[in-house]
Amino acid sequence: MKVLRSIHITRFFFLIAALGIALIGLSFFTSLTEAIGILVLLVLVFLFSLDLLILFMSKKPVVLERKYTHQFNLGDENNVTLLATNTSNLPIQVAIYEGFPIFMQRRKHVWNVLLPPQKPKTFEYSITPTERGVYMFTPQVILMRSPLFLAQRRIIMNTEDDFHVYPSVLQMKRYELKVFNPQTLSQGIKKVRRIGNTSEFEQIRNYIQGDDLRTMNWKATSRRNELMVNQYQEERSQSIYCLLDKSRPMQLAFNNMTVMDYAINSSLVLSNIILRKGDRAGLITFSNKIGSIMLADRKQGQLRRITEMLHNQQSLFKEASYELLYQSIRQHIKTRSLLFLFTNFESEYAMRRELPLLQKINKKHVLVLIFFQNNELIEISHQQAHSHKDIIESAVAEKLVNIKWNIVRELKQNGIQSILTKPEDLSLNTINKYLELKSKGVI
Repeated sequence: MKVLRSIHITRFFFLIAALGIALIGLSFFTSLTEAIGILVLLVLVFLFSLDLLILFMSKKPVVLERKYTHQFNLGDENNVTLLATNTSNLPIQVAIYEGFPIFMQRRKHVWNVLLPPQKPKTFEYSITPTERGVYMFTPQVILMRSPLFLAQRRIIMNTEDDFHVYPSVLQMKRYELKVFNPQTLSQGIKKVRRIGNTSEFEQIRNYIQGDDLRTMNWKATSRRNELMVNQYQEERSQSIYCLLDKSRPMQLAFNNMTVMDYAINSSLVLSNIILRKGDRAGLITFSNKIGSIMLADRKQGQLRRITEMLHNQQSLFKEASYELLYQSIRQHIKTRSLLFLFTNFESEYAMRRELPLLQKINKKHVLVLIFFQNNELIEISHQQAHSHKDIIESAVAEKLVNIKWNIVRELKQNGIQSILTKPEDLSLNTINKYLELKSKGVI
């Protein structure tokens, strides 16, 4: 029964069979066609049997091997290579149906190829996951065609491999290159000149226009007969925390990814830059209750632990409790630190409701509140109006966009720094803010 279920009869077989039956049907008018029709059917049965014998001659005529990294990057293209090998001594015509993960919804993609004997053939495609978690490849299906195309053999490859979708390591490495490679600084990362200095002396160098005159080293200037200044390096081992809001407003989606997932990718990118800069990176997640807490540290393995913690975060679809966040910060963060709070305020009322607690946090630490622009509203507010409906939609969208800027303005008036950003620019703007605050020595 297993063999019978794997046999597929082609349209060509039915076409020849229909021809033979039609010739037999014509025998009512002429006796000559009956013999020809019977002969056609007998030849068809013989050739069909021969095709089946060729198809089932080898137990495993085709071997498929899937090559990929088991850790996929959230929101990025991840390459997968499929290796098909013909183990027989004859060329085989096959149709390969890859077992794509269910979320891809790629049901009609097929590779129709002729596999040469004993030689592998490579196929490549990419997967762009939009949610974290564990996913499965479904079984692969191969339809092997006979030389006469009368029958096909279906082969199911039970290769249900799994893969984990983690916060994007590719983005982390990309922004690390932009920050620490001077040749890529023109790609969006701002190089901020330090105004003033810290207590950590680094070296004596030549004076450059714009340097603080208070750093002038007069003894070195008199010896070299040219202006020399003391250069101070940025203070290290400062505590930097990413505070991740997992509440319901963070489930707003842009380009098939929630703003929470954008914030998770950005938190990993920022944590890597923080550790590379010599500072201590920490993480706190919260919703209606405190989730995960990782105290700021720079010891080996800290980035890996942050990655695992971010990978396991799930939304509870509840309202965020900033009272619990404030209590948790008071309890666990003892020294003055830089806090990047990833959240999403959609109205001035929602922000004002939490403003007293944000002011308390900002009084003991340096708080940077990060929230998101709605790209769709911006597009609607700028679209050209062709009817009264378009005018109303544009006016309402513009009003909603201005609410975000009013929130930024009110936060600034209360001494709280903020970043209003598009989701796709989140990592870039967050890194620039961190580098700016480091250069100013605000911590």
